Amino acid sequence: MLRKLAILAFAIGATALSAQEAPPPKAPSKPFGIVGAASGTGATPAVAEYLATMPDHTFYHPENMPKTPMPILLWGNGGCADNSLSAAQFLREVSSHGYFVVVAGPPRSERALTAPVRMTDPPAVDANRNAQIAKRGPDATSPEQILAGLDWLIKQNADPKSRYYHHVDPSKVAVMGHSCGGLQAIRISADPRIKATMLFNSGVFNNAMEGRSALSITKKELDKLHAPIAYIIGGPADIAWPQAIDDVARIVHVPLFFAHTPIGHGGTFWTAPNGGYYSVIARHWLDFNLKGSAKGGAFFKGKNCGLCKVPDWSVPRPLW
Repeated sequence: MLRKLAILAFAIGATALSAQEAPPPKAPSKPFGIVGAASGTGATPAVAEYLATMPDHTFYHPENMPKTPMPILLWGNGGCADNSLSAAQFLREVSSHGYFVVVAGPPRSERALTAPVRMTDPPAVDANRNAQIAKRGPDATSPEQILAGLDWLIKQNADPKSRYYHHVDPSKVAVMGHSCGGLQAIRISADPRIKATMLFNSGVFNNAMEGRSALSITKKELDKLHAPIAYIIGGPADIAWPQAIDDVARIVHVPLFFAHTPIGHGGTFWTAPNGGYYSVIARHWLDFNLKGSAKGGAFFKGKNCGLCKVPDWSVPRPLW
C-alpha cells in the first residue's frame, strides 16, 4: 500500500525540500550568553546558551540543570540553516522536560508565530526548481558540525572543571531534524551512539541531485539505520511527502513510526506556543527511547496508540 502511495505521490511531482523554507537574509548573531527568556512547560524552563568557546553551536538546557545527568538531543535546522533559533520555542519546550540539546549555528533570530492553516492539496510544482538547484551552494551547517558539538559536550561532561561536568548522559543520545535538517539527521543516525531518530517534514530523494541541499543523502543510507526512527509529516501538502512515503516503505530492519497531519511543510513549529503538537510528539519519543517511559511508548505503539486517537492525525504505521 505504501509503495502505491509513493508512486502516486511522485506522479504528482516531487519538489525540493527547501522550496518553502528559503531563509530570509541572515540576521547578525546574538551576543554570547543566555539568549532570550527561559520557557517551556517542563519541570524547569529552558534557555538557549551561546558560548564564546563554541561559536558555531548553541546549546539548550534547563535554566536550573538537574542533578541527574540528562539525555542528549542533536538537532538539525530546517534549511540546514545556521540560525540555532529557527525552532527555539520547540527546542526550549523539549529541553524543559530534562534534555540537553546541541544545535549547529549561532543564534540569530526567532520566527514569529502565525495562525495554523489546514492544508490538503499537494504543493504546486516549482517552475524555477532546476535553475535553483543549479545555483545551490554549500549548506550553512553540516552533520559533522552537529557531531562536533556532541563530541565537545561529552568532553565537557568528563571535565571536573567544566560547568557541564556530569550534567549529561552520553549513553542516551537521539537526533531530530526539520526538512533539510532531517537529512542531516539521517546521516548522523549511522553513528553508533544514536539511540533514536525523528524526522519532521523530511525524507530522502531517490536521486540526491534533486534537492537543493549540497548534502548528498541517498536511499542506501537508510540501510545504516540501527535504532528506532519516526517520520512526522505534514500530509500530502507537505513537499516532503513523496520522499517520506518512499522511505517508510523501504525501512523494514528497524522499528519505524509514521504519522501525518494536514498542515504542510512547516508543521506546528511556528503555529502555537512551545512548538505546538510537534513538541508533544518529540517529547514522548524521547521519553520512550531515552528514558524508558511506558507512557511515552504507549503514544506510538499499536493501532490504539496515543497519537492514533488525536483528531486530524493519521498513523499508517505505528510501532508494534
